[in-house]
Amino acid sequence: MKSLLSKEYKKKLALLEKYNKHYYQNQKPLVSDKIYDELKNEILGIEKKYGFSNLKSPSVKVGYQPSKKFEKYKHKVKMLSLSNAFSQEDLINFQKKNINFLALDKNYEFEYSVEPKIDGISASLIYKNGKLIRGLSRGDGEVGEDITENLKTIRDIPLNVSHPDFPQEIDIRGEVFIETDDFKKIEKDFANPRNAASGSLRQKDPEKTKLIPLKFIAYTFGFSSGMKIKKQSDFIKDLDKWNFKTSELNKTIKGVDNLVKYHFGIEKKRFNLKYDIDGIVYKVNDFSLQKRLGFMATAPRWAVAHKFSANYSITKIMDIDIQVGRTGALTPVAKVKPVNIGGVMVSNATLHNEDEIIRKDIRIGDTVKIERAGDVIPHVISVDKKLRSPDSKKYIFPNKCPSCGSKTIKDYNSVTKKIDAVRRCSNEGFGCEKISIEKLKHFVSKDALNIEGLGKKVIEKFWNLKFIKLPDDIFNLNFEKISRLEGWGSQSAENLKNSINKSKKLKLDRFIYSLGIRHIGQENAKLISEFLGNYAGFIKLKHQKNIEDLSNIDGIGETQIASLKNFFKNDLNLKVISSLSKILIIEKNIIKKKGGVFSNKILMFTGKLKNISRAEAKSIVEGNGGKIVSNVSKNLNFLIAGEKPTSRKIKLANDLKIKVLSQDEFKKILKL
Repeated sequence: MKSLLSKEYKKKLALLEKYNKHYYQNQKPLVSDKIYDELKNEILGIEKKYGFSNLKSPSVKVGYQPSKKFEKYKHKVKMLSLSNAFSQEDLINFQKKNINFLALDKNYEFEYSVEPKIDGISASLIYKNGKLIRGLSRGDGEVGEDITENLKTIRDIPLNVSHPDFPQEIDIRGEVFIETDDFKKIEKDFANPRNAASGSLRQKDPEKTKLIPLKFIAYTFGFSSGMKIKKQSDFIKDLDKWNFKTSELNKTIKGVDNLVKYHFGIEKKRFNLKYDIDGIVYKVNDFSLQKRLGFMATAPRWAVAHKFSANYSITKIMDIDIQVGRTGALTPVAKVKPVNIGGVMVSNATLHNEDEIIRKDIRIGDTVKIERAGDVIPHVISVDKKLRSPDSKKYIFPNKCPSCGSKTIKDYNSVTKKIDAVRRCSNEGFGCEKISIEKLKHFVSKDALNIEGLGKKVIEKFWNLKFIKLPDDIFNLNFEKISRLEGWGSQSAENLKNSINKSKKLKLDRFIYSLGIRHIGQENAKLISEFLGNYAGFIKLKHQKNIEDLSNIDGIGETQIASLKNFFKNDLNLKVISSLSKILIIEKNIIKKKGGVFSNKILMFTGKLKNISRAEAKSIVEGNGGKIVSNVSKNLNFLIAGEKPTSRKIKLANDLKIKVLSQDEFKKILKL
């Protein structure tokens, strides 16, 4: 399955990056918010289902780097995006995860602050002693642009707040937008209200911004000093008191069923509202619970955006193509009669895997319903069997790789105790042409060696010309020959040469990631590089017994260990690594040390913790500078013993004279 998904995933990331640049930096959004959100959530869905990761992913970053048009400022607290939900099941899972993270009773019901997700532009307003001193755009979530003067032209934004309860310093956040009726007066100049708000806010001349009827609704804060309220709903009330506009749709609601009812009601009347919304946001109302839940890479755990319905259409399957990906996964792709879904022409739809084809009995020639939901790429929902031709034949999934002819296999997953749904080419390493090409594309990609000018099409062309077959061939290209190719020239060849030379120096985690080892994404590559320290440590993994040491890394499990063993068993893989080590300068990763009571300390948990989940405990330790491991060793500083700890681990810790702490002692150190 990862064949299509590897290609499609990177293609979608590149498209998202393009949309982000035009939206955040060029002020000219290329697509509607709905289409943008669908693309973003397709990427997140692929990552969640198939384990992809990428530094350009919306799971790692938000927005786009600020332009050079405005002065840049770092947000004191990151401006993160929200995770999305599309169904009642998604909301139930969202609530379950938070209940598990907080180790609450399974029947616990959160109270939520419910707010409309306004289709506008996020802004951050920083007040000091009641005065607006700076206004920032979201930017890339970490660094925003100073658009203070433009924001000051919006009448909804108070320039001074004199209320005695107003914090000495606070970062008020909200949405800049244009009401529907106001947009009708200027619609000849802009594609939609959001585009108008974006373009107006990023005018260099505030006088031009003033001409656009912008509005502002406040809904949260980034940081504050001296604020003592306990709930999000109380903060909304304070915003009203401080003369900030808030939405008339804000409510507090308990229970997922009630959230769904409210969402249904709002969706029915959304087009009668005075401003555009594309969903409803649910926030855990209690600030103390929000603080415990904390944040993921790009989104808070305590909030979710419940988006409105997905788009679908009816079309016909003209053919089924089997694509082979970097990890050997065979992905069936339906080639469909092109159809417009939500403003996007769709001609391909994933069929996921062999089991999915069998379960839905999908055949060439079938009339099917295709959906572009928010969490996956276009896919076939169902087949209209009434319209099926009498001479239709069942689709037989190939038992041989369409690229190299090797036998295809389904792995047994020792963790789930099930046979994987994905069928794979059994040819390991660079022995299969399609796998090799995909591996080379991965090797030169932005998050690996980042070789500009050596994109997917160029890799394919150079492969066909027999210029490259293995990664080290890239560093021995004949640039004189390249300069004579159609579409090239001496300058283009020279630029490529410089880009290749520039890529020779890289960090160990990027090198590990560039090898395209199955189940070793960017996060796992980073964990492994930090554990091993340098390239010498990595190359020792060719001795299979050394790979077992990685099981001590929290986050590296049996699946990753087995994958690394398979990789290092392959002689061609070892040859590739050896050749690259003579060409590349592989630097060790510098680990930034965090301060805190467990700074530079290594901890491990055993037994059941009371009133706190392992996930939350791990988050607390890491937030206090510590590191969590999975096995007892002489390097361990503390073993935290909960209820019914593993006696073997306790004995080993005592034998090694490692400090064993009870949960109460652990909490005392943290002053919890």
